[in-house]
Amino acid sequence: MKNTPFTHKHIALGAKMAPFAGYNMPISYSGINDEHAAVRNSVGVFDVSHMGEFILKGDNALDLIQRVTSNDASKLTAGKAQYSCLPNNEGGIVDDLLVYCIEENKTYMLVVNASNIGKDWNWISQFNTNNVDMQDISDKTCLLAIQGPNATSVLQTLTDVDIVNMKYYTFAKGTFAGVGNVLISATGYTGAGGVEIYFEDKDGAADKIWDAIFEAGASKGIKPVGLGARDTLRLEMGFCLYGNDIDDRTSPMEAGLGWITKFTKDFPSRAIFEKQKAEGIQQKLVGFEMVDKGIPRHDYEIRDAEGNVIGRVTSGTQSPSLQKAVGLGYVKTAFAALDSDIYIAVRDKLLKAKVVKVPFLG
Repeated sequence: MKNTPFTHKHIALGAKMAPFAGYNMPISYSGINDEHAAVRNSVGVFDVSHMGEFILKGDNALDLIQRVTSNDASKLTAGKAQYSCLPNNEGGIVDDLLVYCIEENKTYMLVVNASNIGKDWNWISQFNTNNVDMQDISDKTCLLAIQGPNATSVLQTLTDVDIVNMKYYTFAKGTFAGVGNVLISATGYTGAGGVEIYFEDKDGAADKIWDAIFEAGASKGIKPVGLGARDTLRLEMGFCLYGNDIDDRTSPMEAGLGWITKFTKDFPSRAIFEKQKAEGIQQKLVGFEMVDKGIPRHDYEIRDAEGNVIGRVTSGTQSPSLQKAVGLGYVKTAFAALDSDIYIAVRDKLLKAKVVKVPFLG
């Protein structure tokens, strides 16, 4: 099991640790609800150094990205980022990812899910027929996500980059807490604002940056946050988690990700997705809230009033912000309309739920 450069910090802070994607990761410190509230109301820090990062360089870098991703990366200019996915050949998703344009038409960084680093690398490599320089920098890249309404004001004292006014899905490189060549971006996964910082752990940079962030945020009650609250925060926003809400068998059209599927270029499964767009889909990812008391969990069956199976839960939790149980799940399209009644099979009971608009946190 791998450690991140911050594992010793998590253990010293008394974090509950568990294996995740091959890494020893913090699940919670003071408790999921407490950490969740810190991010929604002030500021929290996530160690997400387990994520994967690939650098693609060269005259054909953009062409390679265009051939493997569903979104149109040609729209990116330097300092802009984009959410996208890697479709497979069967109408499913290899992974979802972020594409960072470092130098237009020349240099890009792809940020992929930790559990898919090897799979994604191999998938992209088979399309690399024009000698694009590909580098896997995952193991040497630290990544902290500092999220919450007070995140940017807290961090502004540590950098010359104007992060208070940084627009969503943009980034810049600069010095942070005295460490050079730090990439600071605003692509948050919590819906609470904030930034992510990518850097290499050289000459004690990881400890230096971690300590500086917590010192700067002390007056705002800054807290370390584990993967437990990361999941409740993203779910309140209706953001997909790979392996739960999207996977090798779900299409972006079914997952409500048609907006990252651009038919202006060719990529794997394009014809399948175009057909789904034209003819409609058989199932759709919807948000729902529980009417009856109970917590929906991953892979619970979703049924109709007669008890027929119409889908499955992909993510579910008790929302700390809303104080109600919410979830995401695929249902047959006939049951996907807002306010439709659906039923979650919890043990031997059918608990009523209602299809609602996402994000749950309006």
